[in-house]
Amino acid sequence: MSMLSRLISGKRKSVPTTIETPHSERDTKETIAELSRAVRNDPDAVEIYIALGNLYRAQGDIERAVQLRKNLIARPGLDEKFRVRAFLELGYDYRRGGFMDRALQAFERARKIAGDTDEILQSLAVLYAEVGNFLDASKLYGKLGHRIGQSHYMVLHGEELLSLGNEGDAKKYFNKALRIYKGSVEAWIAKFALAVQKCDLRKCNSILKDGLTNITPSMRFLMLEHIYTSLDGYVDSCGNDFATKLCKIVVEALGTQEPDIIIQYYCARFHIYDGNIEEANAWLAKTMVLNPNFWAARMELLGLAMNEQPLSPVFKNQLGFFVNQISNVKRFVCSHCGIRRLETFYICPKCRNWHTAAFRIHLQD
Repeated sequence: MSMLSRLISGKRKSVPTTIETPHSERDTKETIAELSRAVRNDPDAVEIYIALGNLYRAQGDIERAVQLRKNLIARPGLDEKFRVRAFLELGYDYRRGGFMDRALQAFERARKIAGDTDEILQSLAVLYAEVGNFLDASKLYGKLGHRIGQSHYMVLHGEELLSLGNEGDAKKYFNKALRIYKGSVEAWIAKFALAVQKCDLRKCNSILKDGLTNITPSMRFLMLEHIYTSLDGYVDSCGNDFATKLCKIVVEALGTQEPDIIIQYYCARFHIYDGNIEEANAWLAKTMVLNPNFWAARMELLGLAMNEQPLSPVFKNQLGFFVNQISNVKRFVCSHCGIRRLETFYICPKCRNWHTAAFRIHLQD
């Protein structure tokens, strides 16, 4: 059965207004041709008209997609639900083409007709976030009842204010983000970074403990990864003594947590940074007890062993090569769609789900 047949089989009202992009470019072009013929033969087939525009957009032919939407919007007597759909698709077309101001106008026209539907609010929120209007994005996620998104963009707005030297208001937005969602790892990291700017170890300690208490356990590694990867920067801004004391504060705080493979792994890494190899080996051994297949811990153990064992220069060079290759493995994975990344993320760049980042315990994850 052709894609057109699948689209228009059964009652017309069952025809989707958003269709899956065919796998091959040839299939897409053939489907566009079929839909174009159907529209010419039945100009009242609004759903097919919309689907045709979606295919043009999928092919990157934004100009044709936009023209189809405009022709549909201008049609006399068009049902309001189709007019709203056409404005939304027009907004998606403009967004795909990079015309953000026009996309905003299209979404607002849809909003004026249909009100604050979830799809319209979501579309506007994403668009505002993409153009850097984080405060309005936060407000729209608030209207959606999406506390994680609302808190996330409130933090970004606060960081923007901080970059402009407005520390007082920035702190207010960080705190407000935590009132909205106490588990906002973004807000805890922002508050921690602000304390580091002042080289305030006492405040760093307090924020770290509060963060570990309130952040969802599966997300705590994001805060620990941020602190660990920032240590060299802390040395530059606050000195070696600050970084050394901070490592001790972190491992002390982690030592009070319930046994957890990720917590123990990061505890070892902070000990390694601080030069406390004996303690690092002890914590890595604990991770091996919990899960002997945890590749990242084994990599750290191998790296430490290389420095302790007498190895021939050739063997050490070869072993070092493999250790360096393993260190480039993408450590983080989306628990929803499985995409792997070298860097941490709060929104999955593929499936767009929030707070689904996870540390890859096994290489097959």
